Amino acid sequence: MIWQISVAVVALAFVVLVVYLVKTLKAAEQSLHTTTTTLQEVQKTIDQLGFEVKQIVKQANDLTGDIQHKMKQIDPVLESVKNAGEVLNEVTLATKQVSVALAGRIKNRQRARREATKVAVTPSPVVQPPVAASQHEPASSASKPGGWVKWVDVAADVWQKYRG
Repeated sequence: MIWQISVAVVALAFVVLVVYLVKTLKAAEQSLHTTTTTLQEVQKTIDQLGFEVKQIVKQANDLTGDIQHKMKQIDPVLESVKNAGEVLNEVTLATKQVSVALAGRIKNRQRARREATKVAVTPSPVVQPPVAASQHEPASSASKPGGWVKWVDVAADVWQKYRG
């Protein structure tokens, strides 16, 4: 009888073990099914994203090529702007030098006029020669017709000295 009880207990233990294994296998099957579904959805998403990424890369390449083409077309314009800037810089420097030279000449003439008026105001037995008076032109000579031509000549001389 012990045999029979032992076999019955072993059979019962085996049935309990099989029931738990069946439950575990069913849970594993559901997990695998869910994982398979998820992997399929991920694969579809990756395929869609892959296509979109390829389109974006293609558009980026096209855009880069277009930008390079336009930059090559703009290069001569930028070079011209650079050259114009250099020319304007030279003109500005030359104008500054002419202005400084003209200001210096005007100051020298004003100084000479002041000295001439001081000499003319103070009684002096010495008579000044006409050459000294002609060197110091009155301020109204610049407003006379043709007076501005002298200023242009001065500016041209300064320019030639600067460029030479």
